[in-house]
Amino acid sequence: WADGVKIVKPIECAAPDYVEYLMAWVEQQLNDEAIFPLQPGASFPRNYLDILKNMFKRLFRVYAHIYHSHYRTVLELGAEAHLNTCFKHFLFFVMEFKLVK
Repeated sequence: WADGVKIVKPIECAAPDYVEYLMAWVEQQLNDEAIFPLQPGASFPRNYLDILKNMFKRLFRVYAHIYHSHYRTVLELGAEAHLNTCFKHFLFFVMEFKLVK
């Protein structure tokens, strides 16, 4: 994991730690008015699309990990329809706006 600010040099970490780092980082990004301005007419940063692509790429990794390492558990819990629906909506959004390659 590396966020480019607090952790500049990538570190190796377990999946639960990666997800925790990621969700904290995403929350920080979403709350940053320099990236997501709240005032009408305020400008978005020039690298706005790059920031979004990075964010969604990292979120995609969480889905990949869940499907690869935990799908059997998801099935046992009877939650596959929920996971698949969330992932489907995620994919439709990123494909519509070309946020993940």
